[in-house]
Amino acid sequence: MARFEEMSLLLQKGKAKDLAAMVQEALANGTPAKDILNESLVVGMGAVGERFKKNEVFVPEVLIAARAMNMALNVLKPALAESGVEPVGTALICTVKGDLHDIGKNLVKMMIEGTGIRVIDLGVDCAPETIVAAIKEHNADIVCLSALLTTTMISQKDTIEAIKAAGLRDKVKVMVGGAPVTQAFADEIGADAYTSDAASAAERARAFFA
Repeated sequence: MARFEEMSLLLQKGKAKDLAAMVQEALANGTPAKDILNESLVVGMGAVGERFKKNEVFVPEVLIAARAMNMALNVLKPALAESGVEPVGTALICTVKGDLHDIGKNLVKMMIEGTGIRVIDLGVDCAPETIVAAIKEHNADIVCLSALLTTTMISQKDTIEAIKAAGLRDKVKVMVGGAPVTQAFADEIGADAYTSDAASAAERARAFFA
């Protein structure tokens, strides 16, 4: 148990190389990969998310912690696959058509991955038809749409309409976010969730699988 806590703390401090080495050591000593994931990485990113929401840490610290988590996950993934551990679900994430901002999207992606969800990053300037095709290809459960400009918010609406037209709306949960986006706008366009920060987005995404 102490080792899980130590790995969690290394993640929170962004000590990527030390964390990856400790994960490798734990695997070599027979610790189940699933336990390492749930008891150290998920717990650690959850703690970072809580501190982020309370303004105790900021975006640079969260990115450093998330990079440490990603390095640890790269060590862990082969063992998870061998033991038959599957992600709890699949989320697509992108910045919508006409918008090239990606810092917020990247942060949300890493935070959601930290909850045990597989995340497919479609990048920026994503057209509705591209997103619809990706939902089909990856059998996605969640679609996360980011818009950082008031002029591109309408693309979130267009994407939801395209998902409806493709007959997929009942299949996926749609989450929206970005600086100009509000709960009122999310309600207006028929999104399933709006969150104002990356930590809340990760919590909400994970809650869809509860």
